Amino acid sequence: MTETPTFLEDPTDTRDAIMRATYLALCNHGYADLTIQRIADEFPKSKSLLYHHYDGKDDLLLDFLEFMLEQQRERIPAEPTSSADDHLNAIFKRVFRTPMTDDYRDFWRAMVELRAQAAHDEKYRDHFTRSDEFFRELFANVVRSGIDDGVFREVNPERTAAYLQTTITGVMTQRVTTNGDIIEDVREELDEYVRLRLLAGETGDSTER
Repeated sequence: MTETPTFLEDPTDTRDAIMRATYLALCNHGYADLTIQRIADEFPKSKSLLYHHYDGKDDLLLDFLEFMLEQQRERIPAEPTSSADDHLNAIFKRVFRTPMTDDYRDFWRAMVELRAQAAHDEKYRDHFTRSDEFFRELFANVVRSGIDDGVFREVNPERTAAYLQTTITGVMTQRVTTNGDIIEDVREELDEYVRLRLLAGETGDSTER
């Protein structure tokens, strides 16, 4: 049985209950085998209530993605950090957790499947565009904060954020779509990048290109 994140353990309203059911069904079945019936199997109320709120599977999944993004917006800025480099390290630890539990892998496998829909579905493309923009801005804000505090060098925050966000997206995709795992190599290289490229006072080429 897939475990739910803490924020979905005790739904307070109908939407939260639907989001919890969607999360469980998505983890257990993936996008391709997901149906409204399988979501209803995880939902304590009637299947007809799902159709009252949503036109079909993709309509519900798009709202689920929006719900997850809302949760990220609420939770990530509130994470306690003592400095910009500690903040980056906290994010890296969250993404590069090892070993990867079955529940975590199932969820990210489903998210990769959903992301793939953006290749031909404009609504999914719009969501993942906004989601990526949120995470790039998060990284850019961390970098700006580090520059202002003298922790980071005078790098370009937007370009640095684009590099970090794209690298992390690639790592998560690779972890759930192949049998290999380059997680340790990428984490070590990112740590080197932070040390040589970002941290003030470290030896490295800080020239903007």
